[in-house]
Amino acid sequence: MILLLLLLVQAADEHPLSGERRAAIRKEAEAVVANPAATSSERGDAFFKLGRFAEAVADYEKMVERDPSLEKSHWRRGIAYFYAGHYDKAARQFEIYDSFDNVDRENGIWRYFSQLKAFGKEKAREGLLKYAKDDREPFPDVYQLFEGKRTPEQILEKIKSAELSDSDREMRYFYAHLYIGLNFAVEGKRDEAVVHLRKAVANTWGPKAGFGPEYMWQVGRLHYELLTKK
Repeated sequence: MILLLLLLVQAADEHPLSGERRAAIRKEAEAVVANPAATSSERGDAFFKLGRFAEAVADYEKMVERDPSLEKSHWRRGIAYFYAGHYDKAARQFEIYDSFDNVDRENGIWRYFSQLKAFGKEKAREGLLKYAKDDREPFPDVYQLFEGKRTPEQILEKIKSAELSDSDREMRYFYAHLYIGLNFAVEGKRDEAVVHLRKAVANTWGPKAGFGPEYMWQVGRLHYELLTKK
């Protein structure tokens, strides 16, 4: 059993992206950072993709300074706060986002992660945001993971057995592996996190799906690289 786990972790440490693909992501982001005509939004995203989280925060904060209407809805600022280590600010961002969108459990997941890092698991679970309305799949099931009502195995088995198109199944697998992996990561379970984050990064739906999903795919890539950095 120990040998099997070691083999799984060793396989997971083999990056799911080619070196050429990773170099292309970096080159594209560096070009945006160097472009004086880039907006704060574009530059913030580029800094984030480069793992320069404090600089991403600075540009996202400039966006809010220039347009205060973004204060509640700027979820990217919350994620950048999280990776910059400002867990209290991240938690507040996701808390006020709830007054902008009280359906999105993905936001509630990030508030949970932020509170867990800031205050510990018990307080984070006590502070989980409550949702009364339906949300897109697989988030209702994934959210129950943080409530202690579902296991990773149950979430993945439900996706496997559901009658879905190939695209919908890949979408659900992407988010499930991403958030199962991130949950293991914030709990300090590095080996389990690496296995699931590798699957999220290898998933082809995320980087093709557009703005929000692509950003979250980048989150998975960055966290995977942080955990497997030699």
